[in-house]
Amino acid sequence: METPAARSLAVIIPGYRMHSQTFNNMLAGIQEADAQIRIENKTNHFTWMVGNLVNTRYWLAAILGMPEKDPHEDLFKDAKALDINAQYPSLEELKKEWHKISPLLYQKLLHIEEAELMEAYPFGMNISYVEENKLNMVGMCIDRESYLLGQLGLMRKVLNYPGVRYDVDDNLVY
Repeated sequence: METPAARSLAVIIPGYRMHSQTFNNMLAGIQEADAQIRIENKTNHFTWMVGNLVNTRYWLAAILGMPEKDPHEDLFKDAKALDINAQYPSLEELKKEWHKISPLLYQKLLHIEEAELMEAYPFGMNISYVEENKLNMVGMCIDRESYLLGQLGLMRKVLNYPGVRYDVDDNLVY
């Protein structure tokens, strides 16, 4: 594994890579029809959660000054609520977007300098112990991914799929 230029990301990089692996494992075997099921019409469906994961990576890319844009931003930007009338992209389409942005963002994370991470980035939460900068936004995005992956793991069980496996594909290098 490459060492990131910014020492503050040394803990983040392994988590980022594990999320890339876990994403594939979460989608393994999920049927499109099942991906639209909501539990008692109270939860988001699997597709919405996957779309939000993809959008989180695009969101982080934008924070770090990358030009790539989520083609489904209108459905997911700012963790937009599930729209039961919207036509969501297929899991396969979302998976392609994940694997399009993820290696690009990974390279950015590896090569970003500490000074850029320390740049102010106001996110309006006004938490006294959280400095509003790009580094903390990286952390918040990784946390958002963890949250969504946990929801997907639960949905797999609720939809009668096997629990997620933590197999690692050594060819996935981001």
